[in-house]
Amino acid sequence: MLKDLAYARSGDKGDIVNIGVMAFSPENYQLLKKKLTPEKIKEHFGSDVKGDVVIYKMPNLNSLEIVMNGALGGGATRTLALDQTGKAKGQSLLYMEIDAD
Repeated sequence: MLKDLAYARSGDKGDIVNIGVMAFSPENYQLLKKKLTPEKIKEHFGSDVKGDVVIYKMPNLNSLEIVMNGALGGGATRTLALDQTGKAKGQSLLYMEIDAD
């Protein structure tokens, strides 16, 4: 699982969730760059993410910034979702299965 390789923090702005994924080591970061793809992330969250997923690499921090558009049902003031502000999305991502080869 991703939680064995990294930790995460998440937040929101409108209908966009951003998740910072920080690898525990440079080796883990190399693996995450290959395995955490927009397609895999959308698959993990299913119908919760309606828009594009964009991943920004931050090699100087061994981190990835994941931006999920259309992920909060219209935003905190419009959604009926339990996690209205995206704070739990990072923790949810940590339970994604990662094939470590």
